[in-house]
Amino acid sequence: MTISAKSSPMLITVSIMLATIMQALDTTIANVALPRMQGSLSATQDQVSWVLTSYIVAAGIMTPATGFLSTRFGRKRLFVWSVIGFTLTSMLCGLAASLEQMVLFRLLQGVFGAALVPLSQAILLDTYPREKHGKAMAMWGVGVMIGPILGPTLGGLLTEYYNWRWVFLINLPFGLLALSGILAFVPETEKDPTRAFDGLGFAFLALTIGALQMLLDRGELLAWFESTEIQIEALIAGLALYMFVAHMLTHHRPFLDRHLFLDRNFVIGLVFIFIIGIILLATMALLPPFLQHLKGYPVVTTGYLLAPRGLGTMVSMMLVGRLMGKVDTRALIFLGLALTSFSLFQMGRFSLDVTEFMLVESGVIQGLGLGLIFVPLSTLTFSTLAPHLRTEAAAMFSLMRNIGSSIGISIVTALLSRNTQTNHAGLAEHVSIFNPMMQAPYLPQSWSLDSATGLAALDAEVTRQAASIAYIDDFVLMMWVTLCAVPLLVLLKKPRKVAGTPAPAMQAVAD
Repeated sequence: MTISAKSSPMLITVSIMLATIMQALDTTIANVALPRMQGSLSATQDQVSWVLTSYIVAAGIMTPATGFLSTRFGRKRLFVWSVIGFTLTSMLCGLAASLEQMVLFRLLQGVFGAALVPLSQAILLDTYPREKHGKAMAMWGVGVMIGPILGPTLGGLLTEYYNWRWVFLINLPFGLLALSGILAFVPETEKDPTRAFDGLGFAFLALTIGALQMLLDRGELLAWFESTEIQIEALIAGLALYMFVAHMLTHHRPFLDRHLFLDRNFVIGLVFIFIIGIILLATMALLPPFLQHLKGYPVVTTGYLLAPRGLGTMVSMMLVGRLMGKVDTRALIFLGLALTSFSLFQMGRFSLDVTEFMLVESGVIQGLGLGLIFVPLSTLTFSTLAPHLRTEAAAMFSLMRNIGSSIGISIVTALLSRNTQTNHAGLAEHVSIFNPMMQAPYLPQSWSLDSATGLAALDAEVTRQAASIAYIDDFVLMMWVTLCAVPLLVLLKKPRKVAGTPAPAMQAVAD
């Protein structure tokens, strides 16, 4: 591919960052609007969940196709049509009059949005010379990481003060600005019209991702493997994955280039970003219900308390962009893992009396940690890859982050439900007239054991306490998952310093 030296790196960066932020916001911004959406579209809780499921499944299936589509039709053309399609389908989502229309438009939104994040990452890596990749990934990471963190805050404000439809309509100005910048400043890459499409390989991978995402999204609702549907989806995902790997190893030109998985840094980077995906969105899935259901905060206040997490991430990403090249990249990742683990340790000490200061403090520390991990990790993952593999690699990088997020949310949600029931049973054993603490003056009158009203109030409090312990258990589990990633650092190779005269900001890269 050839990138013109006349284009401005900063204008290219701003243009693609708008598209990145637009897509990243949509991963979480619709979550808080679901209750209002459910009433407006006359849907049940099970039915309205398809608003999220359809987007996740469609985006997951189409993400790996980014590399092929970019090579076949040109990266700029693919980016332009992805932005146009994503913006239009966002508008259609905001105007949907029925649940069927909403699910269809969300599915199409996932199809068009799948390529936005990997394309933006690949373009930035080709726009800046290797010695500036750290700063480039810092700018890209701001959009990718800030979007999911600030999504609930923005979604809560729009839903509370305007209408749930603005959760989707807000994409219009972002889309128009991004489209204008991409058309004006992003250069086109060389196309390869002879590139054959490995339909069988894509079909196997699509079946794997689709079945896995359906399993993860509907597992909790259907009691996991007690459900025939979940068993079938698990069987399809396992068999399709086996067939995909076998096909990739034997086909002369498979859907995914085998050389990707011969690069040690890239493979370890995929494992790392999978873990980061678990921590990032699983935490964001737990905190809003903890704050709203157990602490009793309204949606807007919950959004304000979560916002500092995004600010911490933004600050650390800006700092780490300046530190890259001066400090060992692996040391920065280690510091990020340490800060993230410490924040989860703090969250593991939460109680129903946790203060706003403690909530904000742990959020800022976790934001700082995630920022210190994400930028160096993105740089190291692609540091030893050949330039022509970057778009395909960026698609896999985004896919693993999304799969990690789906698995993380499913695990913590399932454990939260199970542990709440277990904790409730354990705490209820102590509710007895023979327990001295259940007698006056220790027991409030409103929790009297002699009346149905008192017993109901006491049961509600026991459930509340049981749920708080279950949340704490999830936070502690994520702390241990983060610490388990530390040994992987020794497997990452330090990138070689670029010798000679620094390359111009826009360099020619042969694809």
